[in-house]
Amino acid sequence: MMLRHDRNKEPELNLTPLIDVVFLLLIFFMVSTTFEKESEINIELPEAAGEKSQEERFTIEITIDGEGRYFVNEKRIRDKQLATLKTALRETRADHQDPKLIISADKNTPHQAVIRAMDAARQVGMVNLTFATRQESGN
Repeated sequence: MMLRHDRNKEPELNLTPLIDVVFLLLIFFMVSTTFEKESEINIELPEAAGEKSQEERFTIEITIDGEGRYFVNEKRIRDKQLATLKTALRETRADHQDPKLIISADKNTPHQAVIRAMDAARQVGMVNLTFATRQESGN
């Protein structure tokens, strides 16, 4: 029996398993990384002077309270139906061409009430729509 080791032989390092592990780690990090998509929309906003227009446009205001009740120019509408709101808008509008419409809604107003007001305005041909807000007081 020969129990002596050959001491002249250099030890070998097999790199194949190491390359496999590094390759698998590379694949893992490539798959698990999230890529962020960035897009830019370049627009040029129109400039406006701070002067008030000479011609005052006729304004209609729809006010909606916290329970979804409608008021057109401070006159209460008898119910919450779309047809009733459209009738009130037509009567208030009368012969005025392209009136300015302002929707003022309480912060607790149901979303459906605001959508119904917008829908009624669209159906009677009012397209100049604005939402009234108030600035928060500094706390």
